Amino acid sequence: MTNRTRLHVLTAVAALLLPAAAHAHLVNTGLGPFYDGVSHFLLTPEDILPALALALLAGLRGARAGRLVLFVFPAGWLVGGLIGLALPSSSPSTAITMMSFIALGALVAADARLRPKWVAAIAIVVGVLHGIFNGAAMAEARLGALGIFGIAASLFVLVALAAALVIALRAPWMRIAVRVAGSWIVATGLLLLGWSLRA
Repeated sequence: MTNRTRLHVLTAVAALLLPAAAHAHLVNTGLGPFYDGVSHFLLTPEDILPALALALLAGLRGARAGRLVLFVFPAGWLVGGLIGLALPSSSPSTAITMMSFIALGALVAADARLRPKWVAAIAIVVGVLHGIFNGAAMAEARLGALGIFGIAASLFVLVALAAALVIALRAPWMRIAVRVAGSWIVATGLLLLGWSLRA
């Protein structure tokens, strides 16, 4: 490698290592509050993992449960988020958020035989709970209701895709793979919970 090439490589590595602006909780995309809400949801394990687990659970329980969760889960999150906007002082309890996706992952891993209305009720409770915490974060970051709408739109897409995928699975081994994904969500939740309690 020539000296000039080494200089270019070192310059590129140095440029990649330079830190940009740091954001503790929310990601600022520069595209506006709606897309900041979308990116927040997609980059926050405490939000995306319970949503994915709930979508997998709804898919395992069939098309009716999938359709119910598709609409009530984003609606519950939206309502909770709007409530959270009015309560900017409420900080999310790590234990509560971790326990929500540990419980949801366990339901997926166990292939719990829940009726569609019970899956929808769980979706409403989880949606409102996480929505309140997200609303408080959006109020702190001054993203307002548009950030919450971004999260709700992301939830709708995630649930639609994941639940439909699971509903379409017919081979028993594919359903077992979904249950294994649920056990991984439980393991991730336990890991994050232990990490948060240690800190």
